[in-house]
Amino acid sequence: MKFYDSAMAPSPRRARMFIAEKGIEVETVEVSLVEGAHLSEEFRTINPRATVPVLITEGGQALTENLGIAAYLEALCPEPPLLGRTPEEKGAVLMWNSILEQQGGAPVADALRNSNPAMKGRALTGPKGYDQIPALAERGMARIAPFFEMVEAQLATSEWMAGEVFSLADITGFVFIEFARVVRMRVPEEHTATQAWLEKMRARPSAAL
Repeated sequence: MKFYDSAMAPSPRRARMFIAEKGIEVETVEVSLVEGAHLSEEFRTINPRATVPVLITEGGQALTENLGIAAYLEALCPEPPLLGRTPEEKGAVLMWNSILEQQGGAPVADALRNSNPAMKGRALTGPKGYDQIPALAERGMARIAPFFEMVEAQLATSEWMAGEVFSLADITGFVFIEFARVVRMRVPEEHTATQAWLEKMRARPSAAL
């Protein structure tokens, strides 16, 4: 297998943590987003959508989305299970993974990509450039605090994001919460359940990657 990574971006970090939690060793290739390596002709032969992460499977297939990468690796290496053990857990993990992407990842991305001068003309990922829309940045910022509140409510009644066991949903939530720092948003100290969960997450070796 070969993993195309980018150290500073949230999406590759999610896959990187998943790989580490599985204890899998893969050849890693760093793709510099700052230098525009993802837009090069060479990289676009690997992923025409010009995004990272990309995992080249043992059979040579290019998987370009986190959920696809996770599903493949879970099937290849079932232990430890990170997509749930029972039918109920599997449903909860994918449900919360989707909620966290939509309610956390999307607002932070909107806030960053529609306001950062370095991303002028690059408001969306992919090979085509799109203009920034300041109103989307404002809306994204306004959505982050309610996202933190939603996470706090969930973790106040659940040890992990999707239930009783650590899963992909925890990786997704952790990465997006940490990435919110790029728009100067942090979980309030009074969100004690989230703060306790963050301590557990930061103690995991995969969180340092």
